[in-house]
Amino acid sequence: MPTLTITPPSDYLLARDACSYGYFLLAPNHWRVETGRFETAMLLPGGAVAVRVMQVLKGGGRAKPGAALRVWTSRAMDAQDRARCRARLVRSLRLDEPSSVIAAFHVLDPRWKPTGRGRLMRSGTLFEDMVRTVTSCNVAWPNTVNMNRQLCRHYGLSACDVRQAGAWPEGFDHPFPAASRVARLRPGNLRGRCRVGYRDVRLVELARLVVRGAVNEAWLADPATSEDDVRLALLELPGIGPYAAANIMQLLGRYGQIPLDSESVRHGRTVLGMTGSSAQIMKRVDKHFAPFGAHKFRSYWFELWQFYEAKRGPSWTWDRQRTGASFTAAKL
Repeated sequence: MPTLTITPPSDYLLARDACSYGYFLLAPNHWRVETGRFETAMLLPGGAVAVRVMQVLKGGGRAKPGAALRVWTSRAMDAQDRARCRARLVRSLRLDEPSSVIAAFHVLDPRWKPTGRGRLMRSGTLFEDMVRTVTSCNVAWPNTVNMNRQLCRHYGLSACDVRQAGAWPEGFDHPFPAASRVARLRPGNLRGRCRVGYRDVRLVELARLVVRGAVNEAWLADPATSEDDVRLALLELPGIGPYAAANIMQLLGRYGQIPLDSESVRHGRTVLGMTGSSAQIMKRVDKHFAPFGAHKFRSYWFELWQFYEAKRGPSWTWDRQRTGASFTAAKL
């Protein structure tokens, strides 16, 4: 089988760190509970490829933090595709965050040091992150799951991709559609096939901006670019409001803001014992986590995640078809 090996940071644990954010439940991502493997699919210059990632097991059949990641791919890849595949996995699994950054977070918020929590899974590309953010706004989680599944199903593989990829491996979703593919879609077709509702025009416009190079990820992620400048730039994009902008910022590695929404209100009331209107609680939640500064979102998110796991068990035991698809605040 074609493979490549990635050496992660010394604290990295695949099960914990891949299953750390809801995007691990969205197609084409698939955490295999029974085998402890992370699966996904990608569109690369040489064509589509299915990918499976596992962490090398030590004695007793358990992975040890920092153990190598072995990557299986459904086809042989040339040097360019191997580099792109590696880069997307590094981005998605947050392997580009040094252990020193996670250690600094644990000093600031020592609650998470015993568990090693620190990294939040994201997508392999910024475009995918932005689409997933837009499809999570003003909608229940099962609808977000469905929209992303349909995007992959209907637009993940073109006829050309199918010819290049050959027989697609059983059990793998099609890749997430490239921005160039979405940019050519008619909004009405996108709405009809993927049930994206009012987001149809916004998603097509967003894809066109990405294709034109109008969304500069390097500039957005550059520490030299101010938080205010990044936020204002994101707010100018179609479909991106205050919540979406804050969420995309943490996906870019900027953890100083919290995407405040109904879940923030629930958390404020249920876990933090806050009272008042939704708007008042959002302000209080934001103020409550302010002492964590540049790691503000991490502290908030892992507290939220801990609540979810108290109800449903460790996230690496969540089956995508059952727990993942039905995961809503109402059921918690």
